[in-house]
Amino acid sequence: MDIAAERAHPSGQRDKNVWVLAFCQALYTLSLSIDLTLTGLVGYQLAADKTLATLPFALITTAAALTTVGASLLMGRVGRRAGFVLGAGIGALGGAISVWAIFHHSFWVFCLGTAAVGVFQAFAQYYRLAAADAVGMEAKSRAIATVLTGGVVAALFGPFLAAWSRDWLTPVMFAGSYALVTGLGVLSMALLALGYRDVAPPTQSLNPDATRSSPPRPLSRIVRQPIFIAALCNNTIAYAVMMFVMTATPIAVVACGHALDDGAAVIQWHMVGMFAPSLFSAYLIRRWGSLCIIGAGIALSALCGALSMISTDLTFFYAALACLGVGWNFMFVGGTTLLAQSCQPAERAKTQAASEFMTFACSALAALCAGQLLARLGWPTINVLTLPLLGLAALATIAYARSRRHKNGFPG
Repeated sequence: MDIAAERAHPSGQRDKNVWVLAFCQALYTLSLSIDLTLTGLVGYQLAADKTLATLPFALITTAAALTTVGASLLMGRVGRRAGFVLGAGIGALGGAISVWAIFHHSFWVFCLGTAAVGVFQAFAQYYRLAAADAVGMEAKSRAIATVLTGGVVAALFGPFLAAWSRDWLTPVMFAGSYALVTGLGVLSMALLALGYRDVAPPTQSLNPDATRSSPPRPLSRIVRQPIFIAALCNNTIAYAVMMFVMTATPIAVVACGHALDDGAAVIQWHMVGMFAPSLFSAYLIRRWGSLCIIGAGIALSALCGALSMISTDLTFFYAALACLGVGWNFMFVGGTTLLAQSCQPAERAKTQAASEFMTFACSALAALCAGQLLARLGWPTINVLTLPLLGLAALATIAYARSRRHKNGFPG
């Protein structure tokens, strides 16, 4: 579509953008799923010091946390399309570096490759926000949910693709899987370059409170808004709790006497729980409102902890991690909807950068601490530790709900 056509039919391009981002979300989730499935094994194979075996895995989230602010600010200057293409290109490069490292048995080069995939993750996390920013207020939750729906198929088939492709480049095991990561990144670049266009948001998408002050507000003022605090707490805590429990789960499953394959299956269905609710979460938000869905997500995440404390039977692992996945989705979609409503277009780069940095930094810390705390405190205590965090998210959400009742604002 040329520029004149985009100006004549901006709503059509916005709809197209959402679907392009949904497909790219699927490709990104497949890439990340392959990395998450195999990186610990490859790290153990390549590391001379086996205590460093999980470092390549940790670098994915750490690199994402370190680059998420720069990614947002860069896209504020050059546009989302250019930034997304760059991020996918770095992901493809990370896969290629990983292939080289496996062939040459280089642990530190492999770390560089997984860190590059983390940079890809930093850019890809803005897919949902780009979709929300380009549509009207009433359509934001639907756009966010549509993009996240792209992860459903990837969550189901990512581990299978990792296993299927690991022998592609025999006799060097696992190199083929990272070659597939490169191919998925290149395909994302092509889709974004050909199908995605930067389109100005409709005027009705703006926060009415924000648009009353025409110059961009300082970040210190934006982050003091109850709506931003609620969005930040729900996004950050949803991700941190999910990473904390998910990272510990495969180890806990085996420690409780179940098979290694059982741990992988529990995580696979947890990922389905993370993304499958996107098929209907937008409808639920339209029907009940963001705050009710966030509350349901907090309750489901807390239920995960309760089930994990009741029993270590495999059925309880499945049920707990399914509740955690659905709870993450409800908190994350609802929190992202609030985040998209908290700022005007001129403010979104710095606002979203602040939120995404906190989300990834806390997630990286949670992933790094999970193994040590599991070894020291045990599986039930791991789940108890999540409850105060979920309580904090509930308090922030309640505070925002009360603030809406005391002044005229836009619906959340």
